[in-house]
Amino acid sequence: MPKLKTKRAAAKRFKKTGTGKLKRMKAYKSHILTKKSPKRKRNLRQPTITDSTNAKVMKKILPYL
Repeated sequence: MPKLKTKRAAAKRFKKTGTGKLKRMKAYKSHILTKKSPKRKRNLRQPTITDSTNAKVMKKILPYL
């Protein structure tokens, strides 16, 4: 059985938590920030847990994470 390759793009974007869930950063924080409120921009800084519907696919393309 050959080794599985990790998708490097996904490996750079996801980290595993202590309980095995996938942590990711939120989108929409890179440009056009003038119209976004300070509260909204502050909340976009926080990491969040990947949704369970996507986590199954993500764990398949990140076999050693």
